[in-house]
Amino acid sequence: MELQLYKNYEEISWAAAYLILQQVQRKPDSLICFPSGESPTGMYKQLVKFAQEGRIDFSQTNFVGLDEWVGMDKTDENSCTYFLNKHFFEPLNIPASQIHFFNAAADDLDAECEKMNQHISQLGGLDVMVVGIGMNGHIGLNEPGTDFNTYAHHSPLEPITATVAQKYFKQETVVTEGITLGLRHLAEAKTPVLIVSGTKKADIMAKALNGPVTTDIPASILQTLQNAQVFLDHEAAEKLLTHKS
Repeated sequence: MELQLYKNYEEISWAAAYLILQQVQRKPDSLICFPSGESPTGMYKQLVKFAQEGRIDFSQTNFVGLDEWVGMDKTDENSCTYFLNKHFFEPLNIPASQIHFFNAAADDLDAECEKMNQHISQLGGLDVMVVGIGMNGHIGLNEPGTDFNTYAHHSPLEPITATVAQKYFKQETVVTEGITLGLRHLAEAKTPVLIVSGTKKADIMAKALNGPVTTDIPASILQTLQNAQVFLDHEAAEKLLTHKS
């Protein structure tokens, strides 16, 4: 794991976007996993700018969505899929043939998980997997207690995840279950990337990176991943050197 510290969110966003730029320049047909949420929004804005400036060409690149709220249709403005389309795929006119999302409204969620696993495997595995971290240490929707060897799966959400999720929704929406790529996908990605900013994440980052490696804190798996890139601003990293779990 390589820890990279930046002054603020803007610097993190540029650095993460530049990592993607270098990856796609090096391997145009890369397979990249992108998440929704606050953390990567600045990265998407910068990537769109890079593409509009002609610095990056996504015409051969394939993408997968990290996770989704179970039961939510992709056209729902509260969905992770809608978020990614709005902030990245639609501004760059990336065709649907290059993107694979979970269908969280499907009747057979196990089949959806298997489709995702097979899709990633058939394309040679993830080159880059970008994630954020939840207040309880979750990665994607891999909640505390998730086995590190788990691939794509669906499972109940902890109350804190369901509560925090409300800030992304335009109206009150009850979510109880998530479908997500697994921690095994993160471990097998050639370059796992964690983006974290803000004081509110300082406590969980200290536990994840300074504490024991445990399924109680899913993000602690990053300590075991040699190729992982962890991008933090000073606020998110403020307790890393002093916290002892």
